[in-house]
Amino acid sequence: MNRRKFIQYSAGTCLALSSLRYAFAAVEEQRMRTGYISDKIYLQHHLAPDHPESPQRLIAVEKAMLDSGLLPQLEHLPLLTGVESYLYTIHTRQHVASIRNNYPGIHPVALAVVGGVLSAVDAVCQGRLRNAFCATRPPGHHADNTGREEGFCFYNAIAIAARYAQQKYKLEKILIIDWDYHHGNATEAAFYSDPGVLYFSTHDYLAYPGTGNPERKGEGAGLGYNINVHLDCDTTDTDIIHAFENRLVPAAKKFKPDMVLISAGFDSRVDDLLGCFNITDAGFEELTRIAMSLADEFCDGRIVSVLEGGYNVEGNASAVVHHVKTLLSFRA
Repeated sequence: MNRRKFIQYSAGTCLALSSLRYAFAAVEEQRMRTGYISDKIYLQHHLAPDHPESPQRLIAVEKAMLDSGLLPQLEHLPLLTGVESYLYTIHTRQHVASIRNNYPGIHPVALAVVGGVLSAVDAVCQGRLRNAFCATRPPGHHADNTGREEGFCFYNAIAIAARYAQQKYKLEKILIIDWDYHHGNATEAAFYSDPGVLYFSTHDYLAYPGTGNPERKGEGAGLGYNINVHLDCDTTDTDIIHAFENRLVPAAKKFKPDMVLISAGFDSRVDDLLGCFNITDAGFEELTRIAMSLADEFCDGRIVSVLEGGYNVEGNASAVVHHVKTLLSFRA
């Protein structure tokens, strides 16, 4: 090869390698983005006039997200359709039939919540996104198989998402973090004997639904995989962060999760209508960072976070903004 051809060949090779580097960088930049689930269908249902679980919760979230400048930075995901069969991985046919028949206006909305959450799981598990937040309602972590509404909940989307990740993506270990003021009784029940799901909940054991006794630690093969932490009224950022650092982190490091799901209930925020904790937006940022550090260490950052409670409309919206901002920007 003469000198001229060698230079041409070398230049072409360098150009090709440079193009590959740019392509890989573009793919990695896309993968590091945060997904966002939101849809007008979530504004459709009303339990009752002046009910705290109202469409205003999400209207305020959307406005706060827009005002903060976060929305253009997020990857907006479509809802997955045809998801009713996945309900039966957690719920009985009798429960689903009862919800459909007794709450005909709510069934399609609650089903769309499941579709949104599973779409987020797909995007994260397929490596298209690093993490995702689902601005959905109604919430779900109280939805047991009673055939009726429980704590404003109808279908347990976070539990369905865990089963979906286990079955579709063969993920063996799912960590569910629940910082809602109220204990996620139905999520606990769904995985109480399952060693493949570590359920960690901070809550007020004395509040609705009266479950979440710290002595309940799982049963059978699932013994030790259910962690309930009772926190008193007036709990502060320091208190809940201490619980996360001293109870969640050691258990999660031993568990080594393949994915992290968050039941992001912001009724644990200061001044909530239905809670008595004093967690601030800065506190939720730190809880998010702890969850992300665990996800980065063990599962390539995979997190799907789903809105649960939060009934001070403006406070809930502010907490969501700080939570999503951290999901978007934090690097462990």
